[in-house]
Amino acid sequence: MTPTFSIITDGGIDAFPSLLNDVPVAPFSVNFGSQTYKLGQISRAELYRQLETNPEHPTSSQPTPQDWAEAARATAVGDVLGVTISAGLSGSHNAAEQARSVLDGVNVTLHDSRTLSGAQAFQVHAAATAAARGESLETALTWMRAVHEETEIYFTIETLEYLRRGGRIGRVTATLGGLLNLKPVITVDKATGAYTNVGRARTYKGAIEAVAQQLTTRYGEGTPLRLGLMYGSVREDADALLEHVRQRHPVVWHDFVGVNPVLNIHTGPRAVGVVAAPGNWPWER
Repeated sequence: MTPTFSIITDGGIDAFPSLLNDVPVAPFSVNFGSQTYKLGQISRAELYRQLETNPEHPTSSQPTPQDWAEAARATAVGDVLGVTISAGLSGSHNAAEQARSVLDGVNVTLHDSRTLSGAQAFQVHAAATAAARGESLETALTWMRAVHEETEIYFTIETLEYLRRGGRIGRVTATLGGLLNLKPVITVDKATGAYTNVGRARTYKGAIEAVAQQLTTRYGEGTPLRLGLMYGSVREDADALLEHVRQRHPVVWHDFVGVNPVLNIHTGPRAVGVVAAPGNWPWER
């Protein structure tokens, strides 16, 4: 089938190798003082080296309208569907809106994923599947909304220090009572598209188990799940999380991705998360 539209996204995505996630990306940037790296210009290994040795605390910058315009121009098919990181976490969606003014003759539809990372990747996969099957852009939006409703993302981090420094700790700190030694289990609130805390543990190992327990609480023990696993500096954390989930659920699909450097500067190096949904994709039922 010939696609009738193209898909672009931003650097909020952590793309899974086995999903239809290979689309043009409007990149975020990582900044260490006056040194700026666009997504793709700094490796995960180099990021961890910089975090250990660079006295400057890193910050991130959202894509510019020009970045979005370049991503749109990189597509080759029809109308453009832009899938953005949650507007509750970044101004990327606003930048994409502004890009429309310089994209004469290109019809751009924007979709706020209201999430990020692997959960954003699930929605891009839904849109790309619709495009590959020759479905309409409206069908793609319907499939993305269905995926959003049934998909959850949970992650934990070894230290809250990076979220605190980046100013993104908000409701997470409030619900932890400011006890920075506790390891949080964090999700993205479906209503606000912002981070919120749903659990805690005294140790990082315990927090990984608590992430797995959240899936059972959400979907019910024994429910078959699709799992996308995201990891920071320690890949084995994702393997451990997968094994915890497998003790309670049949896993019908899974894949792994290292958290991209821009997201990783907010979580800190050691982090692990999962994006999950029940059974088959909505269009396969």
